[in-house]
Amino acid sequence: MYSALKSVLFNFDPETAHKIGYFGMKMWDMLPGVGSLVAKNFTYSDVILEQNLFGLKFRNPIGIAGGFDKDATMILPLFELGFGHLEYGTVTPKPQPGNPKPRIFRLIEDKSIQNSMGFNSKGMNVVLNNVKKVYPFRIPLIANIGKNKVTPNDEALKDYEVLIENFNEYCDLFAINISSPNTPNLRDLQNENFIKELFCMAKEKTKKPIFIKIAPDMDIKDAINLCVSSVQNGANGIIINNTSVDYSLSPNIKQQKGGISGQLITEKSRNFFAQIAKEIYGKTTLISCGGIDSAKEAYKRIRLGANFIQIFTAFIYVGPILCKKINSELAELLRKDGFKNISEAVGADLK
Repeated sequence: MYSALKSVLFNFDPETAHKIGYFGMKMWDMLPGVGSLVAKNFTYSDVILEQNLFGLKFRNPIGIAGGFDKDATMILPLFELGFGHLEYGTVTPKPQPGNPKPRIFRLIEDKSIQNSMGFNSKGMNVVLNNVKKVYPFRIPLIANIGKNKVTPNDEALKDYEVLIENFNEYCDLFAINISSPNTPNLRDLQNENFIKELFCMAKEKTKKPIFIKIAPDMDIKDAINLCVSSVQNGANGIIINNTSVDYSLSPNIKQQKGGISGQLITEKSRNFFAQIAKEIYGKTTLISCGGIDSAKEAYKRIRLGANFIQIFTAFIYVGPILCKKINSELAELLRKDGFKNISEAVGADLK
C-alpha cells in the first residue's frame, strides 16, 4: 500500500510531500477512533525491548531523529506509529526561514536524501506552545535545540541558554545540535572549549539529561576527544551522528551542499560509531543514527554499544510500517541470541 502512496508523493518536491504526509497524519487524529486503530496496527510491544534510563521508560529503542518534526506538530501520530521516543526540532530561539529552496533532494537510486534546510523553524515560542498541548507525554520527548543563523558563534551560548530555560519543563531530555552542516560555522562549535562553557551553563539551568549530537565527518581522534570531553563536562549521552558532507559517496550527488542521510552513510556511520563506542562505551549513553533501515542494522549498532536507535530517511523510503518491522524483528534477534532484555545486548560485541 505504501509503495503506491510513495509513487504519488515522489511526484511532488520533498518539502511538499512532507507537508502532505503531515496533513494526512493530522487528519487521522481528527477522526474518532482512527488514531487508536493506527496504533493497534503499527505498534509492536514486547517487554524484551523495554529499557529504563534516566528515570524514564522507553517502550522500545527506536526513535524518530531530529528534523522530521521540526515544530512539534506530529507528536501524537508519530507515537501511534510505534516509536519509543520522539525528538522534536531543531528549535531556534527566533523564527527563521532556513536556506533558500530547493533545499532537499532525493537520491532515489541510493535510498538517500540530501538536505540543506538550515534550521528552518517557527521559533521557540510557537514550538513551545505546541509542546505544551501534549506534555507530559506517554513516551520520552527530546528537545533538539540549535542557535539562530544570525547569532555569531561567540554569542551562541546565549541561544542555547534561553532554549534550555524555556524548554526545561517541556521535554524529558535535551539534544544540543552543534553539528548540522547547513548553518554556517556551526560545526566550529565542536570544540572542547565551547563544550566546557556549554555544560558549565547547562548544568546550572537544568537537571534533565543532555545529549550532544556530533557530525560523522570529524577526524576520528578529534571526535573521540570531543566525546570524552563532553562526558567529563557533564554530557549524559552522545548522538552519533548527524548527516555527512562526504559528496564522494555517490556519483548521483549533483549538489555540493547540504548533508547526506540514508543508505549512503550506513557504513560510514556504523564505522564512526564503532570507533567512538570503543572509547566511551560504559561511560555514557549512546544513540546511533545514520543509514539504519532494518532490524539487522539496528542490532549491529546495539551490539556495538547503542542503547537507542534513531531513523529518518528510511522512514520516508520504507514507510510507516518501518518502526514496527524493526522492533518485531529485533525482538526475534535478541531471543535467538539468548538475551532476556535488550539491555543485555547493548555493547555485547565490546564485552
